[in-house]
Amino acid sequence: MTKFTTLIAAGASVAALATAAPAFAQVAGIATASPEIVLARSTARNTGYQQIGKTYDAQIKQIGTIRQEIATLQKSLDTNNDNQLSEAEVQAKPTVVTQIQQKEQQINTLAMPITVAQAYVLDQVAREYDNARQQVVAAKKIQIMLSPDAIQWAPPAVDVTNDMVAALNTRKPTVTTAVPTGWQPSREIMQLHQSIQQILVAAAQQQAAAAQQAQSKAAQPAQQAPKPAGR
Repeated sequence: MTKFTTLIAAGASVAALATAAPAFAQVAGIATASPEIVLARSTARNTGYQQIGKTYDAQIKQIGTIRQEIATLQKSLDTNNDNQLSEAEVQAKPTVVTQIQQKEQQINTLAMPITVAQAYVLDQVAREYDNARQQVVAAKKIQIMLSPDAIQWAPPAVDVTNDMVAALNTRKPTVTTAVPTGWQPSREIMQLHQSIQQILVAAAQQQAAAAQQAQSKAAQPAQQAPKPAGR
């Protein structure tokens, strides 16, 4: 079983996921890369998650519907409409609270096979991470590999994330999403799954914000050029 200590300890940089860093040679034998970012950007992880999304499309849609129902129930608890729930408001409607808890349990039940399938994909990709890292270390004659969080400042040349992704894509281009009977993810893989989920959510939020900003900018009327002074 591959050790994932470095995968969990390394900090995740959303900026590194959204904007690829230049793939130059390392500086003085020192290089940095975020394992979570490398795994998140890997082709096998991305393709595997897409396949899982198609397989569990009905469950994902059902989860979305239940979340909307929970939001409606939570709104009904907020009797003073301050977008906050006090202890008194919660205790005033115990039946609604019970309904919310039941629906949350429904979501957990529906999401479990999806989570396990994603964890299985990550397990397969992560098992090849050490080999991909050693390939890049040997090719670039790296003496020290650090997490980005361990460095206050470094030139872009230090970041070998792109090289790591390319090596991992070559060594593990595809994975299977069919979880073997009885397979259960380890605690390390579940921690890795949670870290990558946070990265993907942050990246999606960043993209949505950028799209909204671009849309707002496009909706603004073009500034009219000043008219020439009359003679």
